[in-house]
Amino acid sequence: MKILVIRFSSIGDVIWVTPALRCLKTQKPNIELHFCTKKAYRDLFSHNPHIDKLHLLDKDLNKLITQLKAEKFDLIIDLHKNLRTFYLKLRLGVKSYSYQKLSFEKWLYVHFRINRLPNCHTADRYLATLQPLGVVPDGKGLELYIPPEQEVPLNYYPKTHQNGFVAVVIGASYFTKKLPLNKLIELCQAIPLPIVLVGGKEDALVASQIVAYFEQNNTSKPMIFDTCGKLSIIQSASVVKRALWVVGHDTGLMHIAACFQKKIYTIWGSTTPNMGLYPYKTDFEVIENNEISCRPCSHLGRKKCPKGHFKCMQDLNFETIKKDVNHFV
Repeated sequence: MKILVIRFSSIGDVIWVTPALRCLKTQKPNIELHFCTKKAYRDLFSHNPHIDKLHLLDKDLNKLITQLKAEKFDLIIDLHKNLRTFYLKLRLGVKSYSYQKLSFEKWLYVHFRINRLPNCHTADRYLATLQPLGVVPDGKGLELYIPPEQEVPLNYYPKTHQNGFVAVVIGASYFTKKLPLNKLIELCQAIPLPIVLVGGKEDALVASQIVAYFEQNNTSKPMIFDTCGKLSIIQSASVVKRALWVVGHDTGLMHIAACFQKKIYTIWGSTTPNMGLYPYKTDFEVIENNEISCRPCSHLGRKKCPKGHFKCMQDLNFETIKKDVNHFV
């Protein structure tokens, strides 16, 4: 039996697919398992031992469909469930199962604060899609396989960081999911250990401003080492893997940290972990502002605060980190 699993984006969502891939392949070892995602996430799956073949969407969906048609799949597992995957399934014309996206329930929660969402992580809803095949959850967490040549070596870091550091993931896909610069500085001040800033090219400017602040103010703060925009996704994942613990927004690298069972301090602004988006099967603490009535204002994030005050981030404090940090020093 040849099965195609689809999840195009984003980083966190594709990482949440890994338990489903593992359970499918280990519980149904005779299947031929294919996975389809965006080309940008190739490195996250190219060494996954549960995938027999990886298919990548670049820009041309029709070209991808032509390639997939040639495989003659027996079944499609759609873990994305949008117009693009609907069209893809229509063109392939084979039996399919799709996960419960709960779009209406999310809309009710965001717009009317009516919470009809199940107390269930999205990764478990992906797994529930496999029930018709007799596949059951194995109780294990997320997975990411980093080849040795993609591991960032210890000597890449300054000597001040080689005995341990905290990874601070400063980016996120939307403005309202990210701490503003002043709060990122406050966060770093709350961590009395060497810090590695992690993020993409889009985070490089903010990272340089954080570093400059501590250099210019000549504080006694431990050194901050900036890797934003300097590493690939998989290399950034290896930084998170090496960290003592991880602080991050509602974003992909925070969920990658869960692959390595890291203690995670997860920061929430306009979104909320109640939608099944919290770190999966790892120790974590949620830092959020529950004193305002306008959260959540989105299930994905926004380009700006609709109220103009951005209190969901500006009023956060980091006492939880300060309280717990002695366990890691």
